[in-house]
Amino acid sequence: MIYYSRQRNSKENIITESSKALNFLYGCFLGRCILKLATRKCISNLIGWYMNTSFSKRRIEKFVDKNNINKYEYEIKKYKSYNDFFTRKVIESKRPINARSSVLISPCDSKLTVYNINEDLTLKIKDSYYSIDSLVDKKILEDYTDGYALVFRLTTDNYHRYCYVDSGSKGVNFHIDGIFHTVQPISLKNYNFYKTNTREYTVLNTNNFGKVIQVEVGAMGVGRIVNHHEVHTYKKGEEKGYFEFGGSTIVLLVKKNTIIIDDDILENSNEGIETIVKYGEGIAKAKTFTRIINKIKNI
Repeated sequence: MIYYSRQRNSKENIITESSKALNFLYGCFLGRCILKLATRKCISNLIGWYMNTSFSKRRIEKFVDKNNINKYEYEIKKYKSYNDFFTRKVIESKRPINARSSVLISPCDSKLTVYNINEDLTLKIKDSYYSIDSLVDKKILEDYTDGYALVFRLTTDNYHRYCYVDSGSKGVNFHIDGIFHTVQPISLKNYNFYKTNTREYTVLNTNNFGKVIQVEVGAMGVGRIVNHHEVHTYKKGEEKGYFEFGGSTIVLLVKKNTIIIDDDILENSNEGIETIVKYGEGIAKAKTFTRIINKIKNI
């Protein structure tokens, strides 16, 4: 799988390709057989246990060198395990939060693609395919038709903590276990998805963008999702949670006539190109009419 991405307000494409191991696991019958075994809960738990032990520390320096991680952006500490390093905290000044109330911020460091929500929308997330009504509870999606689905793809070299995109309040988190269906080739036409990942979602009652659904999707097998809060009143930029070892994805579902996506992000998405965004930076603006209505409702 080849990915095309761009820095903000740049027309220069950055080309990355899935590893040979992933191409093997997802691309042939034998690979899918191995994948089905590797994603069993007992194997996932074993990998997770190892990543939390001191034995896994030996992986850190090699990973830093391979992925050109700038260690000076992060808090200085002695890491106890690979997972301790993977969930490292960034120095706050390195990820400034756009505090303007009219601006929707990125919840994480990632590669962002934006889609219009309709009943035929299918999203490719971590080598699985999700129809929009299978991503979360189908009943709550009715109000999001013709709105936006913002897909933030985190790779292993990204900062893996994420924040609230606006101030507001939230209810409980809903957890959905992943399922491995088959080792047969994927048939998008028949929606024959062979794997769906563990995910959690919640409805964010934001002050400036209405009700936004946020979905965190874990990586293959391990990618544990750690959300800090259940029912909670939050501030814009406050840390919401983090992913443990593995690449991960966040999806925001926003209602129609709520936001105006930044031009470069929208243009890139229309070309099938991801935009590289940072935790806390502005990615869209509230439509004036929507902001006025929301303020009246809160009076």
